[in-house]
Amino acid sequence: MTSTTDADPTAPDGYGELRAQLATLTTEAFRPELAEIDQLATIEIARIMNGEDQSVPAAVGARLPEIAAAIDGTAERMARGGRLIYAGAGTAGRLGVLDASECPPTFNTDPSEVIGLIAGGPTAMVKAVEGAEDSKELAAADLDALDLTADDTVVGISASGRTPYAIGAVEHARGKGALTIGLSCNADSALGAAAEHGIEVVVGPELLTGSTRLKAGTAQKLVLNMLSTITMIRLGKTYGNLMVDVRASNEKLRARSRRIVSLATGASDEEIESALAATDGEVKNAILTILGQVDGPTAASLLTAADGHLRAALAAAPRTT
Repeated sequence: MTSTTDADPTAPDGYGELRAQLATLTTEAFRPELAEIDQLATIEIARIMNGEDQSVPAAVGARLPEIAAAIDGTAERMARGGRLIYAGAGTAGRLGVLDASECPPTFNTDPSEVIGLIAGGPTAMVKAVEGAEDSKELAAADLDALDLTADDTVVGISASGRTPYAIGAVEHARGKGALTIGLSCNADSALGAAAEHGIEVVVGPELLTGSTRLKAGTAQKLVLNMLSTITMIRLGKTYGNLMVDVRASNEKLRARSRRIVSLATGASDEEIESALAATDGEVKNAILTILGQVDGPTAASLLTAADGHLRAALAAAPRTT
């Protein structure tokens, strides 16, 4: 069997140079000790896979300073009206779209505030779009369609760190003055070098050679969770660890909204219902009416003046004695 490290740059298949490049990547490395994994019992494969996954949080933990710096830069720009934009191909692109799609119901953001771009467009979420990931120009066009500004943050996501679409997005965004973050799973990646904030979470070779939807995908999801969640915390979308900007769009979320108001205020069910009715169901406003002893319109005004930060609005509330 030919080793992946023996790729010949002059190979006649036309992909010799790319094969040689991939052979240098940790995420593409072949693990001979797992060459007979298909012969093992299912429980043994599951144990190996579970053991592999346990290494991912530590790899993310090693990059926390870089992650925190990227979050602070993102929050600063979003506070000025900027957007958080993810750009990737394949699994990386899907993870970005997933994280973006979860922000409106969780933090009551407008869908235009956190955006996921995937090479090849929405069709690529469920079906590969051939060649899309190889185009830097496509990434630039996708960003231009969003009228990118210097207040925006663009996160290029690529397990290998070499995907042209992700690198092209970061390069184009940086040229426009936007903040750029490069999230990859290989050290010294082209994506990390192209971005202002390079986050390289090296999780090592995969259980299945080159299947970066496994440990690399898990690592990317953990980092994206941090980017969006902590940015929203910095923007005042939470009160303590409560999702006070949650959008109650279904029965479960409506029940959760009432529970959040209860946890934040300790108010009775009757008080909670009255507060939510007075604030058109806005959880943060309802909490402010109870704790700040103000009416609905005053709560809305205080929150506007405090840029949505509930603690600051509470401090400014003209409580009666």
